[in-house]
Amino acid sequence: MILHHIQSSATQSPALKLCLRYINTADSILLSSNAVNCLLTKEWQSRLNDYNILVLEDDVIARGLQSRLSEFKMISYADFVALTLTHNKVISW
Repeated sequence: MILHHIQSSATQSPALKLCLRYINTADSILLSSNAVNCLLTKEWQSRLNDYNILVLEDDVIARGLQSRLSEFKMISYADFVALTLTHNKVISW
């Protein structure tokens, strides 16, 4: 079980596309920094629908997107650290 940490916007980096090539259904995707913006589009919401998607709450709040991304599971930095301990590997893209 891998935690895929995506930090870059899908419009500026191929990281999220590459991640989806290699991800397993048991893996999780954590979106932070500008990567949270991809969830604003129907295209990316649809592409990520079958995966366990988490978003870093502080980055959502910093961008004022709480109401627009409220349907996604938001986690704290403490939760992020806990996830790194429960997954076998963390890949930062």
